[in-house]
Amino acid sequence: MKTIELDPAFSAEAIREAHARFPQFAPYEARLIGRPLFQGMGYQLEWITAPPADLPDAWEFQNAAVKAYRRLASV
Repeated sequence: MKTIELDPAFSAEAIREAHARFPQFAPYEARLIGRPLFQGMGYQLEWITAPPADLPDAWEFQNAAVKAYRRLASV
């Protein structure tokens, strides 16, 4: 599936902010990507080093990273 490149500086800062709120995800690498939709774009966290499936708060971690990116990038 095609991805849209996001600003790497804002993306890295957003991930750092999410790690500060959810430190249990700090050992796992992730990056934010954009997925084209019919209209606009959807943000998604792509795991480079995936956490265990039973680790709680994965959805909240992704939401924190996306919200931080949108705030930083003024989107």
